Amino acid sequence: MTVGFQPLDEPIRSRRNHWVNQIATHAAMRPNDVAFRFKGVDTTWSQLHERSEKFADALARRGVGFGDRVLLLALNYTEYIEAVMGINAVGAIAVPVNFRLTPPEVAFIVGDSGAKAIVTDSLLQPLATAMVAQAPALETCVVINGETGEGVIGYDDFIAEAGEPHAPLDISEDTPCLIMYTSGTTGSPKGAVLSHANMNAQALTCIRAMEITPDSIGFCTSPLFHIAGLGSLTPYFMLGGKTVLHPLGAFNATEYLDAVETEQATTAFCVPAQWQMICEEPTVKDRKLALQALCWGAAPASDTVLRAMADCFPNSFSVAVFGQTEMSPITCVLEGKDALSKLGSVGKPIPTIQARVVDDEMNDVAPGEIGEIVYRGPTLMQGYWNRPEATAEAFAGGWFHSGDLVKQDAEGFVWVVDRKKDMIISGGENIYCAEVENVLFAHPKIHEAAVIGRPHEKWGEVPVAVVALLPDTDLTLEELTPFLNENLARYKHPKDLVIVAELPRNASGKVVKVDLRKQFADA
Repeated sequence: MTVGFQPLDEPIRSRRNHWVNQIATHAAMRPNDVAFRFKGVDTTWSQLHERSEKFADALARRGVGFGDRVLLLALNYTEYIEAVMGINAVGAIAVPVNFRLTPPEVAFIVGDSGAKAIVTDSLLQPLATAMVAQAPALETCVVINGETGEGVIGYDDFIAEAGEPHAPLDISEDTPCLIMYTSGTTGSPKGAVLSHANMNAQALTCIRAMEITPDSIGFCTSPLFHIAGLGSLTPYFMLGGKTVLHPLGAFNATEYLDAVETEQATTAFCVPAQWQMICEEPTVKDRKLALQALCWGAAPASDTVLRAMADCFPNSFSVAVFGQTEMSPITCVLEGKDALSKLGSVGKPIPTIQARVVDDEMNDVAPGEIGEIVYRGPTLMQGYWNRPEATAEAFAGGWFHSGDLVKQDAEGFVWVVDRKKDMIISGGENIYCAEVENVLFAHPKIHEAAVIGRPHEKWGEVPVAVVALLPDTDLTLEELTPFLNENLARYKHPKDLVIVAELPRNASGKVVKVDLRKQFADA
């Protein structure tokens, strides 16, 4: 079996079904139907197609072509979606970047991806221009609603550079469309290479699980740098439905319900903590809502939250989704009718993939026994960008190793019991302990460090740092925070600092995190 991502040298001259062509189809068949609404402004399918094609032509005129990478460092805008479509229309690969990352973290992605251009906005423009100054390969910087200047061109001015419409490039479904960077277990992020075929398979999963039709109205609050954000758009690209793109910001349940009611959205995704706030909103039961599918994921939902959702939305059904970026991302779905009877389960593997629960020798374990869940199927990534060894390890034995230790009952329902990858999920964000530990190790007062997850009612988990200090030193979380601000995105910061004389280790010298969790996880 061949493992590792091998980029194509040139486009395959065979038209396939993917979101660039889907938009072109809708532009021809329903040109005046609304594709997206953002801050009350509608973009029709014909407008989306025209502007994304202009973006593609402007990129091509600046030397961006098949297989090149283009970064997106911005909040949610309709222009973000246009840019992704334009990037893919020339056969290039879009690289969405988490805007919460620090400059060193973004710089790593810039260098690792070898991007030739970057799309940003007014808020992130200082960070983007700093990246351009550091990376000679970044030849083009396009800013949405920002200040133009030397080396920076406004978005509308950029697409105005486009010439006459040209014959579209035929792009194979197997062509990569996205590189989504995930935090690495060893501290270095890895870029999961996703193809158009992956995103099509993801669309079909959503359509089936959430009962989406061409008349459905999606409500997207997830950041588009997340696969959950871009992935939530795929069914509407495929079917031609409308998506309301909600501005990012601090979550407010009243504002959320106002928007969902005004737009008559039928499908919405929130993490359990957000659904809890929505259900506690005083007017929720008095609203005239059209919600049908209540989707949740990224953290377990309690019995209390599930019952509150059923009480507040009696005419809706809930759907829990579970997965990871490398799987585009959904791997398991828990339907509402099973949510309470199978409380804590992430559901059953979706029918379009194969899943097994195996031991270290790749033998299937018996129902109820713990093993690692492994996958293969049409949503599985092509590999990690520039990481042949990591790709080979992840695909060992011909299956993708998720790193999730689970048990599966006789009916096929899956429960996650631990993570091989030593990862914390906080508010829907993956935080790899090794990445945080590597930063802590660099602090001049810290001798050794370990990071564990602590249960949290709102965020699911939060990171806690357990450290041993150098002799004759002391350290507080307040003193540590400025150092963390320089090196880690804020959502990765430990929320508590525990000082110990030394970390517990086993006979081979490895830190025994089980002991640390027993002692400090519930403190």
